[in-house]
Amino acid sequence: MDRNDSISEELLTLISDRQQITFNELSDIYFSRGIAKGNLEKALRDLEGRDMIASRSTGGILTYYVLESNPFKRVLIVEDDRNINRLMALSIGSEFEIDQIYDGKEAMTAVRQDRPDLIILDLMLPHKDGLDICQTIKTDPTLKNTVVIIVSAMDPASSRFRGIKFGADYYIKKPFDPKELRALVTIFLRKKGKRFDPLIDLPDEERLSKEFERSIEEGNSYSIGTLKVLNLGYYVSKFGEAPGMVVLRLVSQLLQDTIKKHGNDMFVGFLNSDGFVIAGGKQAVSDGVEEVKKEFSTVLPFIMQDLGYKPAVEIEGMFDSEEIPKLSIEFIESEKSDRVARREEVLKERNKSDDIGSYTYEELQRMLGSGPLNVIISRDSSGVRLRVGKGPLGE
Repeated sequence: MDRNDSISEELLTLISDRQQITFNELSDIYFSRGIAKGNLEKALRDLEGRDMIASRSTGGILTYYVLESNPFKRVLIVEDDRNINRLMALSIGSEFEIDQIYDGKEAMTAVRQDRPDLIILDLMLPHKDGLDICQTIKTDPTLKNTVVIIVSAMDPASSRFRGIKFGADYYIKKPFDPKELRALVTIFLRKKGKRFDPLIDLPDEERLSKEFERSIEEGNSYSIGTLKVLNLGYYVSKFGEAPGMVVLRLVSQLLQDTIKKHGNDMFVGFLNSDGFVIAGGKQAVSDGVEEVKKEFSTVLPFIMQDLGYKPAVEIEGMFDSEEIPKLSIEFIESEKSDRVARREEVLKERNKSDDIGSYTYEELQRMLGSGPLNVIISRDSSGVRLRVGKGPLGE
């Protein structure tokens, strides 16, 4: 076995042990072993070419996933435009059995007859629209575990919200990136370990810890803080867990779309609560947060109307009743001096001054100045769960 083969095999073992790992983490590990970045990149390309790993840019960070051996998996593409349907099939590649449907009514017959593992679904279809198809699939106990990726040119302000509400696993706006579609399909169907979830599989506490440490080292041009959905705890208490999870998934996808626009200038991670960590260049973070706030304010009327609040006239302040949770997005930038002071407190309690490893979610929330949790996210064998946390319900 030559040196390059040895690096590839060691790399595969490392990714397999972790199940997923970022390129930056791999770079740090292999730099400490004296292995050049070029050799690492070559080994990663080799493993991807051999269909043993897959990569996806998540939250502004390139993440690698180890793949299961290729079992028989069936993908159904439901798209009435034949050229786009063909492009989708070509994007996915030849490793899956692909069926192509061009009519909404025929789609459900194919779903029940062929039982695909994943469906790529347009919304504007002849005879039966995609949202109706998605809802039918996700409310059928025998079909609900089918992965649904919506790919649509429809205005995402309402269609994305309804798609997530009806159980869609991901929403991609047209025109779509073929590489993104291929990566999502591959990771959804072949990721080793727990089922891929675009909310939970945002950068975890280990990667958040590294970003926090970076924020200490960088100057004032670097920004880090928490983005929260205000009043989400009250919202969950009033309307239930499922609507609250829809809101979190919606915000997560809005953030991920925003990150794509800013490339390597922004990072987003998830704090296992109603909070996300946003970090990056100061201007990029400022612009990105404003974009998410604007998108959320656009979709908020659809969220409230879906719950039965239907004002006669749509004007500013139309949902100001005290009985209605006033959902909004808030970003609190963390001051460097505060982060340093809180970090010192945490390290003192740990009795450590170096080699910190990873912080816990609770420590990260504390160091970033996050208050009591309104909601807490957990993951068990049945999937992702949301419960009201310690914070006041009205906050």
